[in-house]
Amino acid sequence: MDPSRAFLKHVKRIIIKVGTAVVTRQDGRLSVGKLGVLCEQIKELNSMGYEIILVSSGAVGLGRQRLRYRKLLNSSFADLQKPQVELDGKACAAVGQSSLMALYDTVFSQLDMTCAQLLVTDNDFRDKDFRKQLSETVKSLLSLKVIPVFNENDAVSTRKAPYEDSSGIFWDNDSLSALLALELKADLLILLSDVDGLYSGPPSDPQSKLIHTYIKEKHQNEITFGDKSRVGRGGMTAKVKASIHAADAGIPVIITSGYAAENLTKVIQGQRIGTLFHKDAHKLAPVKEVDAREMAVAARDCSRRLQALSSDERKQVLLKIADALEAREKEIRIENEADIAAAQQEGYEKSLVARLGLKPGKIASLANNIRIIANMEDPIGRVLKRTELADGLILEKTSSPLGVLLIVFESRPDALVQIASLAIRSGNGLLLKGGKEAKRSNAILHQVITEAIPDTVGGKLIGLVTSRAEIPELLKLDDVIDLVIPRGSNKLVSQIKSSTKIPVLGHADGICHVYVDKFANTEMARRIVLDAKIDYPAGCNAMETLLVHKDLVDKGWLNNIFVDLRTEGVTLYGGPKASSLLNIPQASSLHHEYSSLACTIEIVDDLRAAIDHINLHGSGHTDTIVTEDREAADAFLRQVDSAAVFHNASTRFSDGARFGLGAEVGISTSRIHARGPVGVDGLLTTRWILKGSGQVVDGDKAVNYTHKDLAT
Repeated sequence: MDPSRAFLKHVKRIIIKVGTAVVTRQDGRLSVGKLGVLCEQIKELNSMGYEIILVSSGAVGLGRQRLRYRKLLNSSFADLQKPQVELDGKACAAVGQSSLMALYDTVFSQLDMTCAQLLVTDNDFRDKDFRKQLSETVKSLLSLKVIPVFNENDAVSTRKAPYEDSSGIFWDNDSLSALLALELKADLLILLSDVDGLYSGPPSDPQSKLIHTYIKEKHQNEITFGDKSRVGRGGMTAKVKASIHAADAGIPVIITSGYAAENLTKVIQGQRIGTLFHKDAHKLAPVKEVDAREMAVAARDCSRRLQALSSDERKQVLLKIADALEAREKEIRIENEADIAAAQQEGYEKSLVARLGLKPGKIASLANNIRIIANMEDPIGRVLKRTELADGLILEKTSSPLGVLLIVFESRPDALVQIASLAIRSGNGLLLKGGKEAKRSNAILHQVITEAIPDTVGGKLIGLVTSRAEIPELLKLDDVIDLVIPRGSNKLVSQIKSSTKIPVLGHADGICHVYVDKFANTEMARRIVLDAKIDYPAGCNAMETLLVHKDLVDKGWLNNIFVDLRTEGVTLYGGPKASSLLNIPQASSLHHEYSSLACTIEIVDDLRAAIDHINLHGSGHTDTIVTEDREAADAFLRQVDSAAVFHNASTRFSDGARFGLGAEVGISTSRIHARGPVGVDGLLTTRWILKGSGQVVDGDKAVNYTHKDLAT
């Protein structure tokens, strides 16, 4: 829970206002899908004990659609040629309200819930008896677990445009929801919008920033509002005014997107989404709130200064970092041990705790890998291709940094060191977001590394993102961030891929296979299988499925490796054939990454069956064949469609350091840009440099093209 949202732990009665834009499609018709998602979230909150009151717009728009259709059916061709008169808004409201409530009733009924309609006008609130009765009725409905659904009774309202009249009671459903929050003593008001919250400018403007906590004194003169709602009466201006009114009266308000899945649940969990309005906002806002764009821009600016250094100067930066890591090893290990203890106390999975630890010798190994990277050939500005276009006109294709990288990783703090060293060598800026389980380790490693970066470059070259809430903002910065590399679970990678327009490089699963062929050297196969599974079970390059040729069953090898794996503490699951033969539980899925001392065993008929199994159930990471048959090995190496394919070697060799890359930012199963362990070369792109002596195109009349390849 974000510290600024800690008050949400004490919330019970919540008013949720849904704007017309949230529940309609672009053509103005009601979106049943959006309505269903909203009602499911309300159902979940209701079952958790929260009292939910809904204020819903949409009646006028829905009524207008229905009346237009009815008018079209009843019109002659001649009628349609005449100028069309705009439909009466009050008639639209009358028709649409019954349709709107019918939809709510249908959806809530499917969720075993009941809703109730309450229509009000501004004049109603002038009557004290009405207000008292309203409170009693709502109290009764909430006690029965009924969802009250409010809307302004536009059909009979006597208020005229402009809607904000001198009475100041309410003028749209935003202000109505704020008024109801006060009258019904709500603990929280949530205004669902078609954008993520309040921005410093129009949300379509890339320079606009999402304001997480609205501070009146700071923001009231800084904000530039965009257009009003495309379908509703108000817009962000109306929402802000209603929010300030409610917050000043002691009712916290959060404006957030009604489009994003589970946003209501995330708000209640205290996640830092949307914009918070609170009477004590100046106390709740962080002293120095991290600004995602500023952090990314700073990393880009520092990267350009890094690129301006000579190759030797960049090398010296890395060597200084390696020395600093070794000098402060004791301090690093103390913080890492604190992370491990906290993770164990929290009951994290053993595989995660295993990835979290910096084992003895790990810091020395990391420092050594950094020195290997430092001593590599300078990757920046390498001439990859040189062509003479014409006499005195030379074109060069050169290597160039990508720009700014965003790496989101879980558990492994050593990944921070590897990624940072690769970014510096390749001249890229870097933003890092590690898991909360490694926050102490990441913080000290980041400090050690950035303090070793010279002031001429700037420590902001590598930014450490400490709040999970900043990730959605960073993923929107496709004009500043050039590549996202997620390192972690399938869920993490999939979430990031679906949340950004920035290119994403990575793998979602590490389902690695070892296929033991009928012509395998059985002792070699035993060593490879045990190493692939036991050396580091939590690694993404560990064996998750063992495929065994059927002939090895009769020869007894399958039974022997079964016993060996069991002896090493490996929990075994079987495919359809192996589970019955070995009397072990059947695997729930043949596409499964255990990341622990567990694996699947399956029996295959031949090489073709093994290749088909891997291509169907694998993840395209790393797969190996153990065989003495050269033809079988060659067929396997050609036909298995994975980033790394081995013959007679453990899958554990699939690693940047073991490949001689010095380190890796991750292992990519993508087919574009980089595949397999991604080292320095995977963080580069290309530029074209043209060197001439005054040539002009002039319709190509004055140029005699030679297109001659030159030595680089």
